[in-house]
Amino acid sequence: MVLRWRRRPNGANWGDFGPDDQIGRLNLITPEKVRSAISEVRAGLSFSLSLPLDLPGGNWLDDQRFPPRLVPTCSPAGANINRFRAVEGMQATDILNDDVVVLHTHYSTHWDALSHIGQLFDANGDGDVEALFYNGYRAVDAVLKDAAAPGQNSIYSAKLGVENAAGHGIQGRGVMIDLAANFGRGRTLIDYDCLMRVIERDAVDVEEGDIVCFHTGFAQALVDCISEPDRLSLLSEFAVLDGRDERLLNWITDSGLAAIAADNPGVEAMPARAGTGCCSALPLHEHCLFKQGIHLGELWYLTPLADYLREHRRNCFFLTAPPLKLSGAVGSPTNPIATV
Repeated sequence: MVLRWRRRPNGANWGDFGPDDQIGRLNLITPEKVRSAISEVRAGLSFSLSLPLDLPGGNWLDDQRFPPRLVPTCSPAGANINRFRAVEGMQATDILNDDVVVLHTHYSTHWDALSHIGQLFDANGDGDVEALFYNGYRAVDAVLKDAAAPGQNSIYSAKLGVENAAGHGIQGRGVMIDLAANFGRGRTLIDYDCLMRVIERDAVDVEEGDIVCFHTGFAQALVDCISEPDRLSLLSEFAVLDGRDERLLNWITDSGLAAIAADNPGVEAMPARAGTGCCSALPLHEHCLFKQGIHLGELWYLTPLADYLREHRRNCFFLTAPPLKLSGAVGSPTNPIATV
């Protein structure tokens, strides 16, 4: 086995799934796990876990991310919107619509690819830090963008693009941890002790290969909000994971979960609590994406599903949540479907 590093970060699993692994803990979603997850389908009801892709609206949540821009394609005859083929001299009854969309991949309901967050780390032990991503891939390998000819789109050439997760498929047993039902709408920083109380109280069982979903109520409040000032107030409300809590991060490792999704903007508190010395600004992202190869889902719409599961005294469901197979992208919109 030829490795790209002499040492790996504390708490990292680099190399555990092979020196060239590019999907991380999705390896734990095996065919056996998928077959077992199908047994969670009892009523045959499906829930879409995606927000409308034009939410959260505007760019108040992140000034670098904007709603989708949807416009018709154009032809010599004009815009392809309610275009009659007959006006082109054809004897035809067809009316044509065709469109193009510009998407910010992390704007609404989405997956973070493993190339989304890297860290500075001395993997060679020579005293010099390098810009690295999961499994020791260098930044230039993880997110290298090839030069494109003028007028053409750039084509990504990457090792950790979201297409790897799409190719493997993200489908298996989903497990709901309902923070909203236990803590309400007030701002609560969820550390390991808080999480263990919820797991015990709600009899939640997290198994290896599960996709764990954290319901806080944020996305539902976003749907219910009308004005931007109201939306801004949401950032100071709702339960959120304390990414600075080492015991919580250790639980993520030890639980064997394959991926994490939440209905809030970043899964963890942003900004995180102050750390010691020079450290990651997003410690849960560092632990999951960089060290463990755990994909993170953000801004999922979980409330209707969480309400159903609580009413029926259930925590688990069958989840299908593929990202787009967009080569080299560092994230992707998704329309997760939960079947109960």
